[in-house]
Amino acid sequence: MSLALDARQRAMLLEMGVRVWQPVTALEPEAATLAAPAPAPIPDNTAAEAAPAAALPAVPDPAARSALPASPDATVRPPIRPPSPTRLTELPEGIANMDWPALAGAVQHCQACAMCLGRRTPVLAPPQAAMACDWLVLGDPPDEPEERAERPFVEEAGQLLDNMLRAVGVQRWDHAANAATAPAPSSRAYLTHVLKCRPALMRAPDAAELGTCAHFLRREIALTQPRVILAMGRFAMQLLLSETPPEQARLPLGKLRGQVWRFAGVPVVVTYPPVYLLRNGHDKARAWADLCLARAVASGSLATP
Repeated sequence: MSLALDARQRAMLLEMGVRVWQPVTALEPEAATLAAPAPAPIPDNTAAEAAPAAALPAVPDPAARSALPASPDATVRPPIRPPSPTRLTELPEGIANMDWPALAGAVQHCQACAMCLGRRTPVLAPPQAAMACDWLVLGDPPDEPEERAERPFVEEAGQLLDNMLRAVGVQRWDHAANAATAPAPSSRAYLTHVLKCRPALMRAPDAAELGTCAHFLRREIALTQPRVILAMGRFAMQLLLSETPPEQARLPLGKLRGQVWRFAGVPVVVTYPPVYLLRNGHDKARAWADLCLARAVASGSLATP
C-alpha cells in the first residue's frame, strides 16, 4: 500500500506531531526540493592564504598560557624563584677557641652550607660574657617568628617552654640575668637551635648540613658547660644521637625518650618540641617526665653512664 501525501498534508501531520516516512523517490518534486537541506557554503581561503603570517593571530605557547591571569581583574604575580646561588665558603678557623662575640660574628657571616641561601639573619642569642648554664636546650631549625625575633623559642611555643622550665626550677639565661632576684647558676638554661639559619625555601636539612653547624654547637657547649642537654625535636635528636649506634638513632622520638644519651661527653635527654605539644596536649605528661629526668641528671641525683 502506498501513501501519497502532498506538501500541505505532510505539514498538517507535522503540526500534530505525526512523522511520516516515505522514500525519496515517492516524494513529489516540490517536496523533495523543500526537504533537501541547503548546501553549506564553502569558505574562500584565498584571502587567508594570501595574507602575510604577521597578520594572523599568534597562538600562545602552552607554558606562557599558564602564566596568564585567570581573569582580567586577576593580579599577575611573578613566579617564585629560588634564591640566587651564593658561593659557599669554608668554616672559619679557630671555632674551638672563640669567645661569645667571636662566635656570634662567625655565625653571622657563615656561608659554609646551602642552608644560608636566602636567609634574612641567623638565629642566635648568646650572652656577651662567659656564663655557665647547667641546662642547654637544643631545638629544631628556626621558623619564621624565631628568625624575625632573632632568638630561639618565641611566641606561644616559647611561652610554653618557659613555663615547662620554670616548673622544674629553671629559667632562660637572659630571663635570669634580667630578673631582680636571679636564680642560682645551676638553674639557668641556654637555648639554641640545631641550625642557625632558616633558608628562604624551607626544606629538611641533610646530615652534612647538620654536621657543619654542629661545629658551632660544640663551641656553645664548651662555653656554657651544661650538665644536661635537652633535645627538643627530631633534628636535634638526629644530631645529638649521631654518636650512638645507627640502629638506635633511627628510632622514632617516642622510643628514644625516657633514657639518657650522650653527646660530646654531656648527658642528653630527648623530649617533644613545644610546637608539637601545643597541638598534642596528651603528650605533655610524657614531656613533664622527661624534664624531671633532665633535672635529676643536672642535679647529680641520677647516675649516668
